[in-house]
Amino acid sequence: MVIAIVPYVILAVLVVMVLLSMIRILREYERGVVFTLGRFSGVKGPGLIILIPFVQQLVRVDLRTVVLDVPSQDIISRDNVSVKVNAVLYFRVVDPDKAVIQVERYMEATSQLAQTTLRSVLGKHELDEMLSERDKLNADLQEILDRQTEDWGIKVANVEIKHVDIDESMVRAIARQAEAERNRRARIINAEGEQQAAQRLVEAAQTLSAAPEAMQLRFLSTLYDISNDRSSTIIFPVPIDMLRRIFDQGSGTPATAAPARAPGPGTSGT
Repeated sequence: MVIAIVPYVILAVLVVMVLLSMIRILREYERGVVFTLGRFSGVKGPGLIILIPFVQQLVRVDLRTVVLDVPSQDIISRDNVSVKVNAVLYFRVVDPDKAVIQVERYMEATSQLAQTTLRSVLGKHELDEMLSERDKLNADLQEILDRQTEDWGIKVANVEIKHVDIDESMVRAIARQAEAERNRRARIINAEGEQQAAQRLVEAAQTLSAAPEAMQLRFLSTLYDISNDRSSTIIFPVPIDMLRRIFDQGSGTPATAAPARAPGPGTSGT
């Protein structure tokens, strides 16, 4: 009797195995690419999926954003500086059928494409642009990668350059360049300050020359400012016009010479 039950047990086990092979459960972030006898027949999911055993096959595709670390790449910039640059790539699958049919192992393909694009794009820029214009370079990399992976059903969301490794000698050269740039700016600012001060002095001189009394009041205010200081020396400013008249009188030269008159007709010389 036991021998008679064995075929039924085997049949029941086979039926259970067939039923299990027919049922697939896909999560919310998963999609299933279904092939019927080797031909693409659609994308299904999420939820419960029923397949025809031995006729249909299902390939799972994850739709979540993938964070891919791009290995460090040796790059020679446009100004012949050797640097090492690494980046991080954010992408996700938007067309599961293309990701399965159009490319083999889309993760590896995207990684290799990101490495070659990083070398080719950054090699067209100078070192200063790599250090100061990272946002622009990130946008260029994202645009190029997104355009090239569109046929694979992949959307590149963002590319970020993480680190630019420079040789120690180049770091010292950049430091000297930055110091020279700061000195140049300091000299320019100092020269602009001198120019503005000179312009203000010219305007003040023009204002004071319009009224001589204003110059005398300026002298007196200067004397008041000096006398308030803790000093035993008092400096009294004297106008230059006053000194000129004193020197002219001391030398015997009259300050103002009257014009000579010609003798009249009724005057005779002795």
